[in-house]
Amino acid sequence: MEFDIVSLSRLQFATVALYHFLFVPLTLGLSLIVAIMETVYVMTDRPVWRQMTKFWGTLFGINFVLGVATGLTMEFQFGMNWSYYSHYVGDVFGAPLAIEGLMAFFLEATFVGLFFFGWDRLSKVGHLATAWAVALGSNLSALWILIANGWMQNPVGAAFNPMTMRMEVTDFYQVLFNPVAQAKFVHTVSAGYVTASIFVLGVSAWYLLRNRHTALARRSMAVAASFGLLSSLSVVVLGDESGYLANEHQKMKLAAIEGMWETEAAPAPFTAIGFPDQAARTTHHVLQIPGALGLIATRSLDTTLPGIKQLVDEAKGRIASGVLAYDALQAIRTARSVTAVAPAVRAAFEANGRNLGYAYLLRRYVADPRTASPAQIDAAAWDLVPAVAPLFWSFRVMVGLGFFFILLLGTFFVLSTRQRLDRHRWLLWVAVLAIPLPWIAAELGWLVAEIGRQPWAIEGVLPTALAVSSLGVAQVALTLAGFVLFYSVLFVVEMGLMLRAIRKGPQPEHGLPAPAPGGVAHPVAAE
Repeated sequence: MEFDIVSLSRLQFATVALYHFLFVPLTLGLSLIVAIMETVYVMTDRPVWRQMTKFWGTLFGINFVLGVATGLTMEFQFGMNWSYYSHYVGDVFGAPLAIEGLMAFFLEATFVGLFFFGWDRLSKVGHLATAWAVALGSNLSALWILIANGWMQNPVGAAFNPMTMRMEVTDFYQVLFNPVAQAKFVHTVSAGYVTASIFVLGVSAWYLLRNRHTALARRSMAVAASFGLLSSLSVVVLGDESGYLANEHQKMKLAAIEGMWETEAAPAPFTAIGFPDQAARTTHHVLQIPGALGLIATRSLDTTLPGIKQLVDEAKGRIASGVLAYDALQAIRTARSVTAVAPAVRAAFEANGRNLGYAYLLRRYVADPRTASPAQIDAAAWDLVPAVAPLFWSFRVMVGLGFFFILLLGTFFVLSTRQRLDRHRWLLWVAVLAIPLPWIAAELGWLVAEIGRQPWAIEGVLPTALAVSSLGVAQVALTLAGFVLFYSVLFVVEMGLMLRAIRKGPQPEHGLPAPAPGGVAHPVAAE
């Protein structure tokens, strides 16, 4: 029954997060693209750039509102569905989460209001500063939530206090500059820039296919292609950095992503295609690229990458160490004060305390980890292996889409430099049909990051099964159904508003001709 509650709580959080992440990447990318467009307008004073800023800014605004609405629920879930998690790590996790809330709901929202209602009230430079403040606020908001998430993946700068049974901050600098968090932030915002670039490219291509708003479309495509190409290249570079950090801090995740059950000789090959079989603990029909994984994950030719089976064997030793820490913890908890703890008990906890979370993995099988049998320890060790097949294929589809984006954006960048954006209609259709693909890649990336961390809520510290609230199955199932229904309605509303705004097109600007009857732009436009 407890495991059912855990599964439903995980499913609910994953559902809410996946819905929320439909809006986040576009918000991150469009905020910067709009600021770039307004910068060009202020520098050139050409009305078409003001029109572009307003048009894409409207689409940003629609998306921003829905992103805030769906993001609120995620933070409340920590108290509703994950109360022990909040108690256990709230001292660490709460600070970046609170700062993120201030960034999103005060700084960012304030400047968003000034952006939309300040066109005739602020000077050109003042309004431009507002546009850049919106972009900065959007990205800083993402920074703080990814610092919190990065700490879950690599819990640095904090220590467990056995007297309070809580994780406490020991070095906020380490939390802030956690290498995993920093890599996740730059990788995530770059993916958001690619998402917005493909969106702008696709919508602009649709206008060119319909021979509507061609001046706006050509310029928008040029901005999207150049900005998106740089962003897509940075995604690949930062993906390489994420692979290196995974080998440093989350070896099991990396082995599962590769479907690598056995330890490979250095440098390890990269499995391009394969069919992981978790029941048989092997991967069938593999097609490998020799040495590639070793170079990505270790940046060397002589460092060995451990396979899943070796990592499981190592985990058994960490579980045994964790049991010693658990035993010492019980003695500490019975003491009336820190000074009353026997030196031998304190020394045993200090020697084994970093593995305490591994002892908690046994709670799935036995109430007291100290009474676990060798078979139960073996089962708990194998619980450390996440779902291999979903990780394996999610990663490869995501990477494949990433290289497709480089090719697509690079092609349109070359066409824009030669002023031939509308010479190949089939390429314009490719751009239109590619609009949903960045969202698919982003959602798959989130799945890789979060499924790969299981069974941990906090890597090596707190198992997910212990982090949930004491709720009934019916309660969680009911709220899950409610969230799915409500968020589906919000998604339909957003799609309707976005499509309506795109069909309507940009508003006429002083100095630009109005659209001809039927929605087709006049052939001559102010340049």
